[in-house]
Amino acid sequence: MSRRLPIIHRIVEDDSGPYRVEDLDLEFSNGERRRFQRMHGRGHGAVVVVPMLDADTVLLVREYAAGVHRYELGLVKGRIDAGEAPLQAANRELKEEAGYGAHSLVELRQLTLAPTYMSHATHLVLARDLYPERLPGDEPEPLELVPWKIDALHELILREDFSEGRSIAALFIVREWLRMHG
Repeated sequence: MSRRLPIIHRIVEDDSGPYRVEDLDLEFSNGERRRFQRMHGRGHGAVVVVPMLDADTVLLVREYAAGVHRYELGLVKGRIDAGEAPLQAANRELKEEAGYGAHSLVELRQLTLAPTYMSHATHLVLARDLYPERLPGDEPEPLELVPWKIDALHELILREDFSEGRSIAALFIVREWLRMHG
Protein backbone atom coordinates (compact mmCIF):
# COMPACT_ATOMS: atom_id res chain seq x y z
CA MET A 1 0.00 0.00 0.00
CA SER A 2 1.42 3.35 -1.01
CA ARG A 3 0.61 6.27 1.25
CA ARG A 4 0.92 9.97 0.69
CA LEU A 5 3.62 11.49 2.88
CA PRO A 6 2.39 13.69 5.73
CA ILE A 7 2.22 17.43 5.13
CA ILE A 8 4.80 19.38 7.12
CA HIS A 9 3.11 22.55 8.35
CA ARG A 10 6.01 23.87 10.37
CA ILE A 11 9.59 23.02 11.38
CA VAL A 12 11.21 24.51 14.48
CA GLU A 13 14.98 23.95 14.66
CA ASP A 14 17.32 23.75 17.65
CA ASP A 15 20.85 23.94 16.27
CA SER A 16 22.78 23.43 19.50
CA GLY A 17 24.70 20.38 20.59
CA PRO A 18 25.98 17.48 18.49
CA TYR A 19 22.72 17.17 16.52
CA ARG A 20 20.39 19.61 14.81
CA VAL A 21 16.97 18.81 16.26
CA GLU A 22 13.79 19.61 14.34
CA ASP A 23 10.26 19.65 15.75
CA LEU A 24 7.84 18.82 12.93
CA ASP A 25 4.16 19.78 12.90
CA LEU A 26 2.70 17.04 10.66
CA GLU A 27 -0.69 16.33 9.12
CA PHE A 28 -1.34 12.77 7.96
CA SER A 29 -3.56 11.75 5.05
CA ASN A 30 -6.41 10.88 7.42
CA GLY A 31 -6.38 14.44 8.82
CA GLU A 32 -4.63 13.54 12.11
CA ARG A 33 -2.00 16.05 13.26
CA ARG A 34 0.98 15.17 15.37
CA ARG A 35 4.32 16.58 16.44
CA PHE A 36 7.39 14.50 15.58
CA GLN A 37 10.99 15.21 16.37
CA ARG A 38 13.95 14.28 14.20
CA MET A 39 17.70 14.63 14.57
CA HIS A 40 20.26 15.40 11.89
CA GLY A 41 23.86 14.53 12.65
CA ARG A 42 26.64 16.94 11.93
CA GLY A 43 29.13 15.93 9.29
CA HIS A 44 29.06 13.99 6.07
CA GLY A 45 27.87 10.54 7.13
CA ALA A 46 29.70 7.41 8.19
CA VAL A 47 31.07 4.12 6.92
CA VAL A 48 31.18 0.62 8.34
CA VAL A 49 33.76 -1.62 6.68
CA VAL A 50 33.73 -5.42 6.41
CA PRO A 51 37.39 -6.27 5.69
CA MET A 52 37.87 -9.81 4.36
CA LEU A 53 41.30 -11.29 5.09
CA ASP A 54 40.44 -14.14 2.73
CA ALA A 55 37.26 -15.59 1.23
CA ASP A 56 36.17 -17.02 4.61
CA THR A 57 37.60 -14.66 7.24
CA VAL A 58 36.50 -11.21 8.32
CA LEU A 59 38.79 -8.93 10.33
CA LEU A 60 37.19 -7.50 13.48
CA VAL A 61 38.62 -4.87 15.83
CA ARG A 62 38.33 -4.62 19.59
CA GLU A 63 38.19 -1.05 20.91
CA TYR A 64 37.03 0.84 23.95
CA ALA A 65 33.33 1.77 23.73
CA ALA A 66 32.60 4.72 26.02
CA GLY A 67 28.80 4.33 25.70
CA VAL A 68 28.87 0.94 27.46
CA HIS A 69 32.24 1.43 29.24
CA ARG A 70 33.85 -1.79 28.04
CA TYR A 71 35.95 -3.13 25.19
CA GLU A 72 33.70 -4.06 22.29
CA LEU A 73 34.36 -6.28 19.29
CA GLY A 74 33.12 -4.88 15.98
CA LEU A 75 33.91 -3.74 12.49
CA VAL A 76 36.06 -0.86 11.29
CA LYS A 77 33.91 2.27 11.19
CA GLY A 78 34.15 6.01 11.18
CA ARG A 79 33.05 9.36 9.82
CA ILE A 80 33.26 10.50 6.24
CA ASP A 81 35.42 13.62 6.14
CA ALA A 82 34.52 16.72 4.10
CA GLY A 83 35.32 16.14 0.43
CA GLU A 84 35.63 12.36 0.85
CA ALA A 85 33.57 9.76 -0.99
CA PRO A 86 32.32 6.79 1.07
CA LEU A 87 34.84 4.38 -0.50
CA GLN A 88 37.73 6.77 0.22
CA ALA A 89 36.59 7.09 3.83
CA ALA A 90 36.29 3.30 4.14
CA ASN A 91 39.85 2.74 2.91
CA ARG A 92 41.22 5.51 5.16
CA GLU A 93 39.42 4.15 8.23
CA LEU A 94 40.64 0.63 7.42
CA LYS A 95 44.24 1.88 7.29
CA GLU A 96 43.86 3.91 10.49
CA GLU A 97 42.10 1.27 12.60
CA ALA A 98 43.33 -2.06 11.23
CA GLY A 99 46.60 -1.27 9.45
CA TYR A 100 45.32 -2.50 6.08
CA GLY A 101 44.23 -0.96 2.81
CA ALA A 102 42.03 -2.68 0.23
CA HIS A 103 42.49 -3.01 -3.53
CA SER A 104 38.78 -3.90 -3.87
CA LEU A 105 36.06 -1.81 -2.20
CA VAL A 106 32.35 -2.27 -2.91
CA GLU A 107 29.60 -0.16 -1.36
CA LEU A 108 26.74 -2.59 -0.77
CA ARG A 109 24.05 -0.34 0.69
CA GLN A 110 23.24 2.19 3.39
CA LEU A 111 22.11 1.33 6.92
CA THR A 112 20.07 3.60 9.15
CA LEU A 113 20.20 3.56 12.93
CA ALA A 114 16.76 4.81 13.94
CA PRO A 115 14.98 6.09 10.81
CA THR A 116 11.83 7.06 12.72
CA TYR A 117 13.67 9.97 14.29
CA MET A 118 17.23 10.20 12.88
CA SER A 119 18.44 11.08 9.38
CA HIS A 120 21.87 9.49 9.93
CA ALA A 121 22.89 6.81 7.42
CA THR A 122 25.99 4.60 7.36
CA HIS A 123 27.51 3.32 4.12
CA LEU A 124 28.24 -0.43 4.26
CA VAL A 125 31.49 -1.23 2.41
CA LEU A 126 32.97 -4.64 1.62
CA ALA A 127 36.80 -4.52 1.52
CA ARG A 128 38.75 -7.33 -0.15
CA ASP A 129 42.25 -7.94 -1.48
CA LEU A 130 43.84 -6.38 1.60
CA TYR A 131 47.44 -5.19 1.87
CA PRO A 132 49.35 -3.87 4.90
CA GLU A 133 49.34 -0.08 5.24
CA ARG A 134 48.90 1.97 8.37
CA LEU A 135 47.82 5.60 8.66
CA PRO A 136 47.82 7.52 11.93
CA GLY A 137 44.33 7.63 13.39
CA ASP A 138 42.55 9.24 16.31
CA GLU A 139 42.40 6.13 18.51
CA PRO A 140 44.17 6.60 21.87
CA GLU A 141 45.61 3.06 21.74
CA PRO A 142 46.25 0.42 19.06
CA LEU A 143 43.16 -1.65 18.33
CA GLU A 144 43.29 -5.41 18.76
CA LEU A 145 42.68 -7.28 15.48
CA VAL A 146 40.51 -10.40 15.69
CA PRO A 147 40.06 -12.64 12.61
CA TRP A 148 36.69 -14.41 12.57
CA LYS A 149 35.36 -17.07 10.20
CA ILE A 150 32.25 -15.75 8.46
CA ASP A 151 30.55 -19.16 8.78
CA ALA A 152 30.80 -18.82 12.59
CA LEU A 153 28.55 -15.73 12.85
CA HIS A 154 26.14 -17.76 14.96
CA GLU A 155 28.82 -17.85 17.68
CA LEU A 156 29.85 -14.22 17.29
CA ILE A 157 26.33 -12.78 17.68
CA LEU A 158 25.93 -14.51 21.06
CA ARG A 159 29.01 -12.86 22.57
CA GLU A 160 28.36 -10.11 25.12
CA ASP A 161 31.23 -8.02 23.74
CA PHE A 162 29.74 -7.98 20.22
CA SER A 163 26.58 -5.90 20.47
CA GLU A 164 26.72 -3.06 17.95
CA GLY A 165 23.74 -3.31 15.59
CA ARG A 166 25.50 -1.96 12.49
CA SER A 167 28.26 -4.56 12.83
CA ILE A 168 25.77 -7.40 13.27
CA ALA A 169 23.64 -6.32 10.31
CA ALA A 170 26.68 -5.66 8.10
CA LEU A 171 28.12 -9.13 8.65
CA PHE A 172 24.88 -10.88 7.78
CA ILE A 173 24.41 -8.71 4.67
CA VAL A 174 27.99 -9.40 3.53
CA ARG A 175 27.66 -13.12 4.19
CA GLU A 176 24.57 -13.28 1.97
CA TRP A 177 26.14 -11.03 -0.68
CA LEU A 178 29.22 -13.27 -0.82
CA ARG A 179 27.02 -16.37 -1.18
CA MET A 180 25.32 -14.78 -4.20
CA HIS A 181 28.37 -13.09 -5.79
CA GLY A 182 31.30 -15.20 -4.67
